[in-house]
Amino acid sequence: MLKRGYVLPPEHLYPPDEWRIVETRYSDEYVSRAETVFALGNGFLGVRGTFEEGRPARSPGTYVNGFHETWPIVHAEEAHGLARVGQTIINVPDSTIFKLYVDDEPLFLATARMQDYRRVLDMQAGTLTREFVWALASGKRVRVRSSRLVSFEHRHLVAMTYEVTVLDHGAPVTISSQVVNRQDSRPVDEIPEQRPSDPRLAKVLPERVLNAQVIEQADGRILLGYRTTNSNMTLAVGVDHVVDADCPFQVEASVDDDGGEILITADAPPGVPIRITKFATYQGSRSIPARELVDRNRRTLDRALRVGFDALVRQQREQLDQFWDRADVRVESRSDQVRRQQAIRWNLFQVAQASWRAENAGISAKGLSGHAYDGHYFWDTEIYVLPFLSYTQPKIAANLLRHRHSMLDRARERAAVMSQKGALFPWRTLTGQEASANFQAGTAQYHINADIAYALRRYSNVQGDLDLIGEVGAEILVETARLWEDLGFYGADGKFHIHGVTGPDEYTTVVNDNTYTNLMARLNLSYAASSVRRLQQEQPDTYIALAHEVGLGPDEVESWERAAAAMHVPYDPERGIHPQDDTFLKREVWDLENTPREKFPLLLHFHPLVIYRYQVIKQADIVLAMFLLGNEFSQEQKQRNYEYYDALTTGDSSLSACVQSILAAEIGNERHALKYFNYALLMDLADIAGNTSDGVHIASSAGVWSSLVFGFGGVRDFDGDLSFEPALPRLWDSLSFSLRFRHRQVRVQLTRDEERYLIDEGEPLEITVRGKQHLLSPGTPLVIRQVPRPRLRQAGARHSEVAEVAEQSA
Repeated sequence: MLKRGYVLPPEHLYPPDEWRIVETRYSDEYVSRAETVFALGNGFLGVRGTFEEGRPARSPGTYVNGFHETWPIVHAEEAHGLARVGQTIINVPDSTIFKLYVDDEPLFLATARMQDYRRVLDMQAGTLTREFVWALASGKRVRVRSSRLVSFEHRHLVAMTYEVTVLDHGAPVTISSQVVNRQDSRPVDEIPEQRPSDPRLAKVLPERVLNAQVIEQADGRILLGYRTTNSNMTLAVGVDHVVDADCPFQVEASVDDDGGEILITADAPPGVPIRITKFATYQGSRSIPARELVDRNRRTLDRALRVGFDALVRQQREQLDQFWDRADVRVESRSDQVRRQQAIRWNLFQVAQASWRAENAGISAKGLSGHAYDGHYFWDTEIYVLPFLSYTQPKIAANLLRHRHSMLDRARERAAVMSQKGALFPWRTLTGQEASANFQAGTAQYHINADIAYALRRYSNVQGDLDLIGEVGAEILVETARLWEDLGFYGADGKFHIHGVTGPDEYTTVVNDNTYTNLMARLNLSYAASSVRRLQQEQPDTYIALAHEVGLGPDEVESWERAAAAMHVPYDPERGIHPQDDTFLKREVWDLENTPREKFPLLLHFHPLVIYRYQVIKQADIVLAMFLLGNEFSQEQKQRNYEYYDALTTGDSSLSACVQSILAAEIGNERHALKYFNYALLMDLADIAGNTSDGVHIASSAGVWSSLVFGFGGVRDFDGDLSFEPALPRLWDSLSFSLRFRHRQVRVQLTRDEERYLIDEGEPLEITVRGKQHLLSPGTPLVIRQVPRPRLRQAGARHSEVAEVAEQSA
């Protein structure tokens, strides 16, 4: 259940539009949320959707993926193995600011009289544009136009334009283009958002972080180089300007440790635009001197000036055309079609912005749209984001898995600290070191090892080869399997047990035999064994190199297989459900119905020990296991488990709704499937969790795709076999999506009357639809016609019970 509703901003402020988010007037009420909704990013670089004038600003931010400061974690009581070093993503200097003065009057949006205001996030173009007319008290009117993009083509580049036209009467105009180090020198006119303490927010660093190493300014170009105080990372920021005006103007410049300013002044005649194009570039490193990074920025700026803003806009559209060709999902229905489609595309666009150029880096829980959770990488990537990328952009998925492999040595070190063999990946990190100070809900979530193994398995199944397994995956699989075998033990019952862990549900911590963990560990062990055996047979040279690299013992593979075969999976035969762990069902059930709405999320209002004593769930645990490992549960078990745990789930985590939607669709509970889909769909746009201002819930955004494709589309890929069991809601007329599967492009269109499957690129492919195998041939659609569905259907009924299949070539 979810103890809250949702309300979208009113249509007169944010009208429906399938490809754009449009803001039709300034509103104090939505400033915080809009800074997230209008954020831009490319996976390496992110810019919050603050106004060009720099104010009002609630939580402005510019972020470089992985660029962080460290700080000592102070524990009230010390113990061996606790995380010692915190890691927090840094708010790097903001290059988006243009302060405007006309007749020496400053433009301040919160009080300015504005006409014809429009701010538009175009999800096809990848641009944020804004236009309005500012009416001064003197009677003069000024048109202001701006646009910006974070380039998908050029990883390190932000490009902006700012255009001012005095409409009726000439006036002196001053435009101050600035670079501001907000991390260390908050502007006095910034309006920080006041919020109570929330453990999900980023660490506030009390000391100076960015120390100037290079300061240069010449001919409208500013170049700055920094080194962080503790992490010793280096950063370079460069900006350059092109001023275009058919009237005389003057340019002055200044620069200091915390930024710089280019001041453009003119006596502007009426009707003559003054247009400034501004290019900004960022470089970050853990080892390269700031001076070298500055030189890189110099070259990037030279190239940007040659290319020009208009060409960058064209390149941005070309990149996004590639994204949408594979990623777009279209729903047609009798009501709310445009608003729903707008929300679907906004969520998918957020995943693109978080991942497109995330090379040699991970994906933070908020992407690069905010600094909550300190910008850390979690299991969100492997379980929620990688399925979407594996099926739409497998090259990006592979890079993310390679990045996880780059942390393997640190994971080995962490396992040793925890007195274990093999490797233990950190629960939250930027560097590969564990940064979770709360070990009960952090380090104890050993399941992250198996989540990574699962992501490797899914990617390899989708690709249909062992290439990535041979390159990096097998080493991860061996080391994670070693940890599970060492962590678990054989009990008196002969079963393999795993004690003292936390599953996905963080309201129940440090338990024995968490069902999700045991099931995923079993998969990790068995997949590690089968992968090593396949490499030995199919790629013997790779196998020999692997065995040498990891010191693979002669009996290790067999020992993993024995542990997997003996894994204990809790089951309660009286209820016919799987207990979340071995004592979960013995606890008192939390009275969610009578818990006041203002007491959610529980983690902000109750001591952890209070929560730990009850049957109450923060996020899907058993339900997630039934989705990921659905071939290991019967349909009856899925229905009973779902119904039992749904009543205990608070919705306090954004990770739950999409998974609950998928399982509800699978068991035929259409009402729940749509309800939870809508919660995931509107998690940020309707501010369901009340913290959209902190950044996008990237896992939930990716989960929207999963709800549509795995839930209503019924897609499964167990053991690498692509199958479909669609569950199109009655209120929808059609659902269309694409899959990149084994170097083939598969297009799927589902309607109430028929289903259409087509390969438009690649070789023939066998698929399974509603339990029956079919061979798809390129260019020839498979059409499966449906008989009318009953008006009412039992919650557990299968679509296959009411469908008749008829094939025809079209």
